[in-house]
Amino acid sequence: MTESHKDAFRNMRRSSGKVLSQIPDVLRGYGALGKGAVQDGAVSVKNKELIALGIAITTRCEGCIQAHVTNAIRAGASKEEMYETIGVAILMSGGPGTVYGAKAYDVIEEFMD
Repeated sequence: MTESHKDAFRNMRRSSGKVLSQIPDVLRGYGALGKGAVQDGAVSVKNKELIALGIAITTRCEGCIQAHVTNAIRAGASKEEMYETIGVAILMSGGPGTVYGAKAYDVIEEFMD
């Protein structure tokens, strides 16, 4: 049986949490970086999460795709906005973008249901 994206995301977060519990200063620093980078400003949180989703696709990071789809949904992004983000990621990364863009599509479909 194939693991769902939601299950994979939960498992990745659990595993990351175990590692980061051993290096709490790194966790605090990374958390502060994330909080500072992704807050409303001249660019909205929603748009920042769409940017992060595009970067996650181009860097081929499945856990990042799952995290930023989740965060984009929480910030009010629509499926259509995320689909267009996939298109820009494909433009910027070529063939690999089609593979990881498809993975992002599957995550969006699962997480939006």
